[in-house]
Amino acid sequence: MYQPVMSVPEALSGLKAAAKADPALKASLLDTRNAKYPLTTFCKLAAENGFPLSPMDVIDYGEQEVAAMARSINGGGENHPSLEGSEDTYELFLIELEELV
Repeated sequence: MYQPVMSVPEALSGLKAAAKADPALKASLLDTRNAKYPLTTFCKLAAENGFPLSPMDVIDYGEQEVAAMARSINGGGENHPSLEGSEDTYELFLIELEELV
């Protein structure tokens, strides 16, 4: 089974710390929203800065997290409103990044 060099949470945590220390990196990451292929552009920029991510790794991580949360909700939670949108790891990361000071 394929194992990334760095786990998605490790890469995102490191990338967030790097962006906090480097306003230009933070701006570049946030600007990926405007790219033709936002997630691909984001992952390329992350990799260029030492945090290897692939779009599929990010998508899969988000789906796994939501599946784990859904299983933990009593009686099954696949349709629970609190899970809506929570699988979008990329967008959630950018929201956290916007809130960094």
